[in-house]
Amino acid sequence: MARSVCVLALYAICALASAAEPRARDLGVPFEGKPGPLDAITDVAGVTVGQVTLIEDLADGHKVRTGVTAILPRGKASASSPVFAGWFALNGNGEMTGTAWIDESGQLEGPVMLTNTHSVGVVRDAVIAERVHAGGADASGYWWSLPVVAETWDGHLNDINGFHVKPEHVTLALATARGGPVEEGNVGGGTGMICHEFKCGIGTASRKIEIRDNAYLVGALVQANYGVRDPLRIAGVPVGQYLRNDRIYTDPKLIGDTGSIIVVVATDAPLLPHQLRRVAKRAGMGLARMGSYAGNGSGDIFIAFSTANAEPFKNGALGQVSYIGNDDLDALFEATVQATEEAIVNAMVAARDMKGEGGHYAKAIPHRDLVRLLKRFGRYRK
Repeated sequence: MARSVCVLALYAICALASAAEPRARDLGVPFEGKPGPLDAITDVAGVTVGQVTLIEDLADGHKVRTGVTAILPRGKASASSPVFAGWFALNGNGEMTGTAWIDESGQLEGPVMLTNTHSVGVVRDAVIAERVHAGGADASGYWWSLPVVAETWDGHLNDINGFHVKPEHVTLALATARGGPVEEGNVGGGTGMICHEFKCGIGTASRKIEIRDNAYLVGALVQANYGVRDPLRIAGVPVGQYLRNDRIYTDPKLIGDTGSIIVVVATDAPLLPHQLRRVAKRAGMGLARMGSYAGNGSGDIFIAFSTANAEPFKNGALGQVSYIGNDDLDALFEATVQATEEAIVNAMVAARDMKGEGGHYAKAIPHRDLVRLLKRFGRYRK
């Protein structure tokens, strides 16, 4: 069952089916590690995802190609039950609100929201309003909020200065967040996004790991909008050197590694905030496997949270937590690298050609040509 809602002209709502969209593994792309049942961030129990996709051709000629993605660490209980979290900016030409409080408290309170660069403010305000409407500003003790909202720039395809993301879209994304399969590609906050000069967007993946006979899950969700074609590598294959058609930037040498990517990492492994910051850093190594070097113009910002240790957050109680020792974190680091890499490729594979603002277009990566290159370099796995 798909977990996004498409809002078209006049805001008619339609469900989008994701079952027909192939994923990277379906094309024979080889990945390391063992995925969870859904190979998605929602393999981590309690995590839900909601997406609203805005696609509209306006009468004045402008094109709406944007949306909102909501990741709720504990589903509907996220507002009242925080999680330990940590974040990291590999390169800070971007925005993720609420991070100062994560540094200070070690906690993530509420959802992680993804949208376009110029809609961060309205999404942030709408998240606060939803919590107030739910009774937050009463005897529950909730009087303020610092929501986490992150962005990437979709102005090549979307009328980004038209401010088309509205509070009701945030409300809908939060209300429709569910577990299960997560739709990928041209959906939610990733609707108008581009990476390595191919159409891109939302992608997700997960890994099963064991630490001292205990089983855990690590999931990643990306909003990918970074990079130029030349350095692109998929499963170690220098794809960007061979798939040269339909490039978006006429002189990438002058532009450098441009764009941004947001990576959200979830795990059910018990970790402390400083350990989660270490996990968040490893998302950058998954990005590097794709050929990115996190250039000056790129906003590469990552957040990691753990759904374990719910009890210590009760007011007035003496909290006790469990956590994995630092010497046993390697499996989590490796799983984060692997899941991030696969999530990015899934975003590219699921995306479809899109024409948008000003007649600009972005072509999806050609599946047949990708398979041909995987076979040529001995990396095809079926």
